[in-house]
Amino acid sequence: MKIDIGISDADRKSIADGLSKVLADTFALYVKTHSFHWNVTGPMFNTLHTMFMDQYTELWNALDEIAERIRALGYPAPGSFSQFAELATIKEEAGVPKANDMIRQLVEGHEAAARTIRGVFPLAEEGSDEPTADLLTQRLQIHDKTAWMLRSLLE
Repeated sequence: MKIDIGISDADRKSIADGLSKVLADTFALYVKTHSFHWNVTGPMFNTLHTMFMDQYTELWNALDEIAERIRALGYPAPGSFSQFAELATIKEEAGVPKANDMIRQLVEGHEAAARTIRGVFPLAEEGSDEPTADLLTQRLQIHDKTAWMLRSLLE
């Protein structure tokens, strides 16, 4: 059935493509954060273990919101490791870094996710896609705040 929600087909496509990159970055950051939760050690273990759990839970929940917005725009959401690897700007960590390096990587990951989101925001605005703009604003607030909190641990 034809989609007629007041956003042109071309705008819906460009927004969905942008959101697919946001989804991929979110997934990459989720996997990295969850791995760090499992593998963190050292004097800040309890603090970081708990903090990482809160962060990966929030990211997990965000995945569904982002994917469902892509679907509402009429496009399939990427859902394979190969698609995520191709679309994500956040690179995976195959090893187990020291706690401070984990924190540093997560700061970089949240900052990268924020940059990706900021790149999609103009597409949502140009397409008059307020629900996507709202979703992106919420995601930016979370990524900016989380990066700041993690960064504070390194000072």
